[in-house]
Amino acid sequence: MSTVIFIGVLVTFILGYKIYGGYLSKLLEINKDNPTPAIVKYDGSDFVPAKNWMILFGHHFASIAGAGPIVGPVLAYMSWGWLGTLLWIVLGTIFMGGIHDFLSLVISVREGGQTIGNISKEYISLRASKVFLGFLWFALVIVIAVFASLCAKSFISQPEVVLPSLGLIPVAIFVGILIYNLRVNTAFSTLIGLILLFLLVLGGELFKVKLNLANPYLFWIIVLFLYAFFASILPVNILLQPRDYISSFLLFFGIGVSLIGLFIRPFPIRGAVLFKYSSSLGPLFPVMFITVACGAISGFHSLVSSGTTSKQISSELHAKRIGLGAMVLEGVLATIALFSVAFVLKNPPNASPMELFSLGFSKIAYFLGDYGKVVALVILNAFILTTLDSATRITRFITQELGGIKNKWVATTIVILTGGYLGLTGQWQILWPIFGASNQLVAALALIVISAWLISKKKNFKVAVIPAIIMLTITTVALALSMVKFFTQGNWLLFGISLALLLMAGLVVDEFIRLKLRVSHTR
Repeated sequence: MSTVIFIGVLVTFILGYKIYGGYLSKLLEINKDNPTPAIVKYDGSDFVPAKNWMILFGHHFASIAGAGPIVGPVLAYMSWGWLGTLLWIVLGTIFMGGIHDFLSLVISVREGGQTIGNISKEYISLRASKVFLGFLWFALVIVIAVFASLCAKSFISQPEVVLPSLGLIPVAIFVGILIYNLRVNTAFSTLIGLILLFLLVLGGELFKVKLNLANPYLFWIIVLFLYAFFASILPVNILLQPRDYISSFLLFFGIGVSLIGLFIRPFPIRGAVLFKYSSSLGPLFPVMFITVACGAISGFHSLVSSGTTSKQISSELHAKRIGLGAMVLEGVLATIALFSVAFVLKNPPNASPMELFSLGFSKIAYFLGDYGKVVALVILNAFILTTLDSATRITRFITQELGGIKNKWVATTIVILTGGYLGLTGQWQILWPIFGASNQLVAALALIVISAWLISKKKNFKVAVIPAIIMLTITTVALALSMVKFFTQGNWLLFGISLALLLMAGLVVDEFIRLKLRVSHTR
């Protein structure tokens, strides 16, 4: 039965991509003759056209995937069962996340590769732009601190992932040089990179990097932030793009073996928790919609689309494949993560979401033997690192836009010092309880900016404004519930930040409503 459900999900995703994606392409009037910022603004550093659309797809997918579409669905199943979680993954991916990612990418391409926050300056107001950019900067710095901390801890607890995770950096640089400097065939360069990656994964099991230091966490945090610094500064085609591209094959492999495992060894759904409304995390509405996060829609995706991807895309024709296609594939990944605990483990043991996914994945990919769990751990850690480097570069862009800073070294230093402080001191843990809602609030506000852009072009803005209203409702209720909890706990810091987030969102929405009224009046 689980196989039948999974086939139904895949068919729905394919139809959504073809039918709704086709409609959105016509709405946006996608044209291969429109020049892209990567070509018009080519600078050999940030604006560099990808040699092949698959390379950029790999970068984009690796950047948005991270641990979110795995951890979110696992937590959601544990709290509310599989039915509501699965419905939100499927419907959210097609009608919310797909639109959000695809349109963020296209609009940024049309607006010279600007971030979605900076685009709001022209299409809503300067005040809305400053508030939105400030909010984005705040959210991204937390992302950087969190993922650096998670990666450092995983290097300590799982020393077998250190070699493949860090060894991939020189491999990526080598592949980048082969493709862009020596102009070696892309397929051949990719094959070399994958062979080296395979050897690194095998080597990780043989040579586990265990540090005999008083504070290994401090060492790894410093190493990771040094890596993030240079990943933000170096030309995108030298490190960031090829590293994410090669990393994406880990996830493609994981998805591929999961598909094989689910088809050749169906798991019964009997015994799995179908539906619950209440849980220790809170009620299904709105908390489940926040928890699933990247598995359906994530504000971070609009920052990747408009931050790095729009500066590397060589043709508008690739926007649907990359923007919408990557989101649909992430929906598939979220479904696999859900199935790995709901139908494979059914009543999972008391463990972290990552450990549960690793255990479930090893049972789905049973034909990999003992390497199944290792592969799952390597996949998770590889994508934590890709999120870290992409987030650092995007935050550098936003720092430059917000502060008018032209020097990328200065902007990156500001980002690294702030994220490093939160990561080293653990202060990010204080802010983490509101991150889920703030990330989804970014998605809602990005959809507001997209709606404003569509209005200015006299196009059907309802495709974006309806999802925006839904996401605003979800995040507003979630933040309001959090404020009640923080108030009763006497946690005035988080209460104040939650209130500030609501006020900032209200300001952007107010500016949008004023814009809509002005446009309606002039017509």
